[in-house]
Amino acid sequence: MTDVTIRRALLSVSDKTGLVELGQDLAARGVELVSTGGTAKALRDAGLAVMDISELTGFPEMMDGRVKTLHPKVHGGLLAVRDNAEHVAAMTEHAIGAIDLVVVNLYPFEATVAKGAERDEIIENIDIGGPSMVRSAAKNHAFVAIVTDPADYARLRAEMAEKNGATSLAFRRQLAARAYAATAAYDGMISQWFACADQGETFPEMLAVNGRRVTELRYGENPHQQAALYTPIGPRIRGIAQASQVQGKELSYNNYADADAAFELAAEFRGQAPAVVIVKHANPCGVAQASSLLDAWKGALACDDVSAFGGIVAVNVPLDGPTAEAICEIFTEVVVAPDADDAARAAFARKKNLRLLLTGELPDPRRAGLAVKPITGGLLVQTRDNGAITADDLKVVTRRAPTEQELKDCLFAWTVARHVKSNAIVYAKDGVTAGIGAGQMNRRDSSRIAAMKAAEAAAKFGWAQSRTVGSAVASDAFFPFADGLLAAAEAGASAIIQPGGSIRDDEVIAAADAAGLAMVFTGMRHFRH
Repeated sequence: MTDVTIRRALLSVSDKTGLVELGQDLAARGVELVSTGGTAKALRDAGLAVMDISELTGFPEMMDGRVKTLHPKVHGGLLAVRDNAEHVAAMTEHAIGAIDLVVVNLYPFEATVAKGAERDEIIENIDIGGPSMVRSAAKNHAFVAIVTDPADYARLRAEMAEKNGATSLAFRRQLAARAYAATAAYDGMISQWFACADQGETFPEMLAVNGRRVTELRYGENPHQQAALYTPIGPRIRGIAQASQVQGKELSYNNYADADAAFELAAEFRGQAPAVVIVKHANPCGVAQASSLLDAWKGALACDDVSAFGGIVAVNVPLDGPTAEAICEIFTEVVVAPDADDAARAAFARKKNLRLLLTGELPDPRRAGLAVKPITGGLLVQTRDNGAITADDLKVVTRRAPTEQELKDCLFAWTVARHVKSNAIVYAKDGVTAGIGAGQMNRRDSSRIAAMKAAEAAAKFGWAQSRTVGSAVASDAFFPFADGLLAAAEAGASAIIQPGGSIRDDEVIAAADAAGLAMVFTGMRHFRH
């Protein structure tokens, strides 16, 4: 059997969007409508004839609606194999009528949790009958069409119009796949709520990772790879995936990854003075804070204007016209901001390929959550690196304590370093990165690369000396030897911030004292792989 004419439909939805229009279309085709509770009322209020589920089953809805569709006359009508003589005989013997279409969307568990409801209300919003009907109908898709999303109503109506009131097997198979995905995601949300929110487990025995596809991307990290963007099903924050794209070409896989890296670092400065972050290949190449966004842009760009070409820019405050005009002077792939004024939008509009993303807000950088990384044969799961330190957490380990300005520079450099791929070294002075060394196999080379970039900038812009002179240096992990610290001292740094904890800490401290450096330990490491 391929096409099945729809003669009886069972409708039971929590989301009433498009319900009446669908009901009217079905009724106009002579389809008998069977429904429950509020769904039946909405259809009747629209003037449609509806059979109550209790009339179909011969049992009333009971136990506050917990029991209404869990009945053989419902599931028999859904599960019967209609070209199986024994099934047909059982339907006849027990007066079970076939159900050709099920339209169900489930109790709003996700929304109930999101609004902060009490436990009892959350439990009551765990749907039982709905998923049971969805699974029964989807299993028997050879004969039954199952629709779980109001967005598919138009497809259903178009299918029935083309098939003269019937549905094709190919269409029902598509709907069945979507139905099982819906119940899997629904049960996944419930299982994770029970394990994490209700039972307080960080790493539940069974981890459900659910996502809804937003779009397929042109390709992945490389052109021979396929890629898509998904957003989580369940509690979420507003981030790059939810940003509004005002203009520009379609975002690529790498655009999303780099924009997220820039956005996460910009969020470190939420509620603070204007800050600009420039990222290239997921690493910051310039970061600055200033009294104006334009000055912050100039400071960030000067750190490494070569790497900034074709980069990603993120800011922590709404974009203004002068800053947008300055950004447009170099080739920029993506700009991310909470908002942008009319002058900024007009400036970017002249760069038709530049993608402008507006997020509306910045996430809390200290928020909780899990990070998931696939490896061969498994997943590595860890809590987000949301650790933070303040000036009060620092331990001065050298004879000389940092000055007030050095301390500010240390903390700024440390904030940036936690977003740089390991091994990470960041020089900073007066709220501006002077040089960044990322992803090297040893810390000494990261120090030297960062100093080299700073020296190149000084030569290019005609500064009297490199900005590393008198700067603070942050290291994402301890110095295992004194060589990395000495490389920073050779570049003119005057203060060091690092986690400490090496078996050679005494040697490194002695080298710092000999060089006249101030050094503080954080006691916290920030590897980023």
